[in-house]
Amino acid sequence: MKKILVIEDEKNISSFVKMELQFEGYNVVIKEDGKSGLYEAIKESYDLILLDLMLPELNGLEVCRRLKREKDTPIIMLSARDSVMDKVTGLQTGADDYIAKPFAIEELLARIQVVFRRQGEANLKEIKIKDIKVCKESRIVKKGDKEINLTNKEYELLLYLIENKDKVISRYSLLENIWGYDYEAETNVVDVYIRYLRNKLDSENKEEYIQTVRSVGYVMRS
Repeated sequence: MKKILVIEDEKNISSFVKMELQFEGYNVVIKEDGKSGLYEAIKESYDLILLDLMLPELNGLEVCRRLKREKDTPIIMLSARDSVMDKVTGLQTGADDYIAKPFAIEELLARIQVVFRRQGEANLKEIKIKDIKVCKESRIVKKGDKEINLTNKEYELLLYLIENKDKVISRYSLLENIWGYDYEAETNVVDVYIRYLRNKLDSENKEEYIQTVRSVGYVMRS
């Protein structure tokens, strides 16, 4: 079930939106001011945020700006201000979409579905864990904003571990899936390449990203 955070101070709107979204099968949480909404958005994991522009304590633009520094959670901005410049400002601040009040619930639901569809398409091309991002199309790996240069086998090993995140993968399985069934080298080739990856990904903590499970294999935990 997808989780949606609604940051909206008009109770009649937030209650109506919550009821409709729950009817559609979404898990919905309401926050009524910008400060508590920002805290909730950073603390918890949400699939989408519906963010009012005019909020007490912290306005929607500032909430959006601060949140995008921490997370890439999709945001649909809601506002009674519907001028072109208002929309442009909202989108430039980091919002994924902008819908003017009053709005039909059917339009809002359609906009939400578009955001989730885009997200799904992007996830097919890109995979992340912590601050490591792998673009499958270009085979580019980044740690934060820094590109990490990997050999083909290092890339394949990293991708396999990320795609199986939170699962402990045995050395034999890694050898079989990355080097192939007929690979006759000793299994310590896996350990060697894990060390290569750690040297390129980690700074001081050599198990920050790839953890060793003694006598079994390795795991990348989200």
